Amino acid sequence: MSSIIASLSPIELILLASLLVGLCIQLYYYLWVFTRVSMRRCPHPHTESGDALPPVSVVICARNEEENLKRFLPKVLAQEYPNFEVVVVNDCSTDGTDMLLSSMLSQHPRLRVTSINENAKFMHNKKLALTVGIKSAQHEWLLLTDADCYPESPRWLASMAEHFVQGTELVIGYGGYTAQPGLLNKLIRFDTMFNAMAYLGFAINHHPYMAVGRNLAYRKELFFRHRGFASHSHIISGDDDLFVRDAAHGRNTSVCLAPEAITRSVPCPTYREWLRQKTRHVSTSAHYKLSAKMRIAMEPISRTLMLGAAIALLVMQFNPLAIIIALIIRYIIQLLVTKGAMNRLNEKKLLLISPIWDFYSLYLYTKIHLANLLTQKRTPAWR
Repeated sequence: MSSIIASLSPIELILLASLLVGLCIQLYYYLWVFTRVSMRRCPHPHTESGDALPPVSVVICARNEEENLKRFLPKVLAQEYPNFEVVVVNDCSTDGTDMLLSSMLSQHPRLRVTSINENAKFMHNKKLALTVGIKSAQHEWLLLTDADCYPESPRWLASMAEHFVQGTELVIGYGGYTAQPGLLNKLIRFDTMFNAMAYLGFAINHHPYMAVGRNLAYRKELFFRHRGFASHSHIISGDDDLFVRDAAHGRNTSVCLAPEAITRSVPCPTYREWLRQKTRHVSTSAHYKLSAKMRIAMEPISRTLMLGAAIALLVMQFNPLAIIIALIIRYIIQLLVTKGAMNRLNEKKLLLISPIWDFYSLYLYTKIHLANLLTQKRTPAWR
């Protein structure tokens, strides 16, 4: 072995070391983090303990969401759960949201509506609307989703509430996107699933760092103990992931992977809108803790090392059979774990996107990070 290493040129040594390091880190992510999502048994803490399910307040903020509320709010109100309310915050809507909610109030006794009136002298973002909704909520447990989201099952609330046990203060669920024809939809859904494999997997490993507000629950007491969104109120987004940054830790956080607990959202219809949305979301990650930034960064960095070194070694014709075998093993593991996650998160027809995403995501996120670095003034956004 020492004679083989001695016979290598410096560039071959560097490339081989990069390949091995990148491959080992990739295997760590797939076999230790992502498998937590694809292979973990779904626990039912409340069922196992025999405790009664607690009352829950579902909080939804809406600004000009008349059509989405008309389509999706009935699915939230139709949840099979003994004691819950749905608090909708009508935040300065200028469409027919107010009239729609007024008409629904008489039909749905579980629905409660609070409104924020527009004030030209006082601009605000979604965090204020959420705070108003949380203060209006009657129950200790809060379950957050968006107006353009809907639960896949009438057991969504019950499945999430299974994790509302003593010692747990925050529950992270999966929020995916609806399947539609076209490559863009597959890219959006795969990106969402892949990110979820990371943040859900790390949360199961007792290192929570983010969640999505489309499917997130926590105690009202936890919200007020951390002064709500006060530490990041100056940042447009982050009502979900930055709150998790401040309030979640390995001992108080649970993950719900039950298939009934999934929510779906309407995806962006155009690539430009999706890129704008991704750019805004990624800008929030700059405010994560250093440990979380490292967990997020090491996967694409190791992938770049592995793929870049493998391609260079193949071009140099350095033991191509061994390089190809190493890549095949990694891709087999990737496809098996990804397929397991697809089954767990009820995502269909995404497996073939996985190898493409290896390369495309490196380009996409490099472009997004560069855009965030070069753009000093960002257009304010409500969500």
